[in-house]
Amino acid sequence: MCTQFARVLKMRPAMKGTTMIEHSREGDLLHLTLNRPEKANSLTADMLEALVKGVRGFDGKVLVLTGVGKVFSAGADLDAAKAGLAISPLWEELSGAIYDFQGLSIAALNGTLAGGACGMALACDLRIAVPEAKVFYPVMKLGFLPQPSDPKRMAALIGPARAKMILMAGAKITAEEALAWGLFDQIVPREALMETAHQLATDCLGADASHVSAIKQMIRA
Repeated sequence: MCTQFARVLKMRPAMKGTTMIEHSREGDLLHLTLNRPEKANSLTADMLEALVKGVRGFDGKVLVLTGVGKVFSAGADLDAAKAGLAISPLWEELSGAIYDFQGLSIAALNGTLAGGACGMALACDLRIAVPEAKVFYPVMKLGFLPQPSDPKRMAALIGPARAKMILMAGAKITAEEALAWGLFDQIVPREALMETAHQLATDCLGADASHVSAIKQMIRA
């Protein structure tokens, strides 16, 4: 691993105002890390706001989203969801901020991806995951609607029928299934997750920001 990336891995200062979202930047590379492993990285409104602020305030070339522990995120914090977070516009605001990011965004999924947290990963350009990761989005069972952009992005990746398998039939899919369906782009050993993310970032970090943005827009067009 190159010296630049090795230094980034050692940088894990917490974002001001919260210790549950870690924010580390070196040059044009930013890590945003969910750090609430004792609650399966379930998300509160403060955490969502910190993530939005972190993404929107970043003007570099590569954004990496990951988590601490063996679960990327269980979705909304249960108490917060009961208090209204499940239908908060913050979820859509976060996924929109990630989607609008002009550089390369990578979801480095350290474990299971569930519920509203799926929107973060769906908005990223690339999704890599550990073999133990699973994906489920139980909105039908819980009686909530997914955020508006999530079904569209999911269907664009895996097709309408498979999106219905997850969102309507309640399927919980394995990492291998997610890779075969096109929801994940790569499965890597846990110990190689961040190194793989950094390898994927190398070309963008070495290019001009306008070049990175131009290629991304050409692909979207």
